[in-house]
Amino acid sequence: MSRIKNAQIRYRIIDRCIGNKFNPYPTKEDLRRACEEALFGSDVGSDICDSTIEKDLRSMRVELDAPIKYSKVHKGYFYSDENYSIDKIPLSEADIEAIRFASSTLMQFREVGLFKQFGFAIDKIFDRVHISNNPTDDSVENFVQFETVNDTAGGNEMLPDFLKAIKEKTVVTFLYTSFVSEKTKPRKVLPLLLKEYRNRWYLICYSLGKAKVMTFGLDRIDNFELTEENYYKPIDFNPDHYFKNSIGITANESEPDKVVFKIDKVGSKYLVSQPLHSSQKLIKEGTNRNTFSLRVIVSEELKRTILSYGAQIEVLKPKNLRAEIKNAVLEMNETYD
Repeated sequence: MSRIKNAQIRYRIIDRCIGNKFNPYPTKEDLRRACEEALFGSDVGSDICDSTIEKDLRSMRVELDAPIKYSKVHKGYFYSDENYSIDKIPLSEADIEAIRFASSTLMQFREVGLFKQFGFAIDKIFDRVHISNNPTDDSVENFVQFETVNDTAGGNEMLPDFLKAIKEKTVVTFLYTSFVSEKTKPRKVLPLLLKEYRNRWYLICYSLGKAKVMTFGLDRIDNFELTEENYYKPIDFNPDHYFKNSIGITANESEPDKVVFKIDKVGSKYLVSQPLHSSQKLIKEGTNRNTFSLRVIVSEELKRTILSYGAQIEVLKPKNLRAEIKNAVLEMNETYD
């Protein structure tokens, strides 16, 4: 990667670090390690030195009018204008070239290991960047409409800190507000896994207070803090198995149920092209409807998915799930009456 492209990417990384309200006042070493890890996959290497970060900070002040200041009290960097962000500055030719280079590199790795699950997202990035000579040209939206996602859920800015805590087995604390009870409670946990579901990020962690694995939505977390405490005791948690029998974000230790349902021919085509779960099987083809089976935990996500197909689908087994879907349909009928 050319020095110009490298520098443009470092500017973005430094901007994220300085603007991160959950880990304020990063030191020069913090910035160096963040750039090192993002660009070279390890924060203990020697590909980026302190002088490079010093030059980057100076260039950002001069070229991007970045209000970067140093706090002697906190011994770290901050923005004197809290609303400043590189993201609010129009992209330069160097920025656009760096984006093109990065997207082309991603395309080369889309079928490799970890990146396979992000193939669709990588395709979207590549299409948006390369569909026009200028990817920032707003007129493209008049001819091509890309699927938009809800980016207001929040919490994404905590991802780097949670990832750091997972790697270093660091205990974190935060306040969590439940959607159900609407109560806010303090939590002290060891982060284990980050999982995205329907454009929301969730933290799977070991609760030191409850002594069990729990799930929290990042958008409902406040007052997040990385402690200086580490937790090295073994925890019975395997990320490959934890969500094996789940649809969505709900997982528990209960045994999965065999779910059997009928769905019309149109709905069947959707399920064949995009299965609900890896255990999905077509067990019978009928004249008007096909019968499928799943082996999953019965969860709210499963129920909502079934209800989204309306009259196209009929649950046959298990009986308790069939009854719950039936009751939901009756309640809907009363609502519309």
